[in-house]
Amino acid sequence: MARRVRHAYVSHLVAPPPATHRTGVPLKSRTLLGTATVLLLAVVGWFALRGSAPDAIASATDTAVAERRTFASTVAAIGTVKPQIGAEVRVGSRISGRVRRLAANIGDVVKRGQVIAQLETEELEAVVTERQADLGVAEAAVASADATRKLTDAELARQQQLEANGSASRAEADLARERHGVAVAQQASARAAHARARAALQQARVQRSFTTLHAPIGGVIASVATQEGETIAAGLNAPTFLTIVDLERLQVNTYVDEVDIGRVHVGQRTTFTVDAFPSRDFTGEVSAIYPTATIQDNVVKYIAAVRFGSAGGVLRPEMTANVRIALAERVVLAVPVRAVRRVDGGSVVYVGAQGAARSVRTGWRDGAWVEITEGLKQGEHVLLDPATPARAP
Repeated sequence: MARRVRHAYVSHLVAPPPATHRTGVPLKSRTLLGTATVLLLAVVGWFALRGSAPDAIASATDTAVAERRTFASTVAAIGTVKPQIGAEVRVGSRISGRVRRLAANIGDVVKRGQVIAQLETEELEAVVTERQADLGVAEAAVASADATRKLTDAELARQQQLEANGSASRAEADLARERHGVAVAQQASARAAHARARAALQQARVQRSFTTLHAPIGGVIASVATQEGETIAAGLNAPTFLTIVDLERLQVNTYVDEVDIGRVHVGQRTTFTVDAFPSRDFTGEVSAIYPTATIQDNVVKYIAAVRFGSAGGVLRPEMTANVRIALAERVVLAVPVRAVRRVDGGSVVYVGAQGAARSVRTGWRDGAWVEITEGLKQGEHVLLDPATPARAP
């Protein structure tokens, strides 16, 4: 009896085991875990809602102003920078000889008339000296013939007077006339020889001048084909010493597809960029359309020459140009393309410092700008590169 009472007392002091789920997790722990999960989901949802709010686009710190700009309907084509006619000259020698001095190198800037090369002159100097001597002999012959002519003129006049007075025979007068005629012929021959000698001297001097090469135009030395000390032989084609290009007289040969060439006309405004300066726009106009076609990749194209003003010497021949030929123009309200986002199939911009989302309707696109036909007013500020698109109201 005493043993049963003690057992009952121990059973009373020991607490009954807590109720458990089938998984063996206590009910109290399961309750705490559920509460924490709900709180965590609430926090995540709050941050998600905060991030999707249009006034929380923190990364879009740059803004732009909706403004009026001139947009153009354009024809896009690829072209190549080329020298204009007369802007690239190959300088050669008209005579043979050894190059004594070459006063230009690739990349040098030269002016028109500047000496760029010198050939040996000794042989031609000797020729000039010889021709000068020949001219001196011819001048002496002319002087002698003039003197003879003067004497025969006087003798003929005297004989003719004596013949008229009957003091001289007719034979003596005829002899005077004969001597006078010979003197006249000798004088003419001497003067002709003098003219030939003078022309020969001039030709020798011209040949000697060919030993000095001058720059026919101002520009930059593009290539050099010979060196000092080399001997050149001039034949039917003058050997090229070097090439000069005037970088201020360039044009763009634009290859326009035959589908678009009918809309391109002389005088249309153009803009183009080159790969070396992709952020810089160069402006010009169509100056000519070549009548003959060229075939590129089995496509018929026509060359439209684009003239432009000074580019500051930054453009070089053979650069690739991305050309836009303006066909029609109109003034529109525009914002940078960076400011527009596609949300739910529509276009949205974020207006003001708070980045309030606003639906807009877009139109033409011209490079980095897009037309806004509805939803914005001129002068309103929009965010650039908004990081998180928002649903437009």
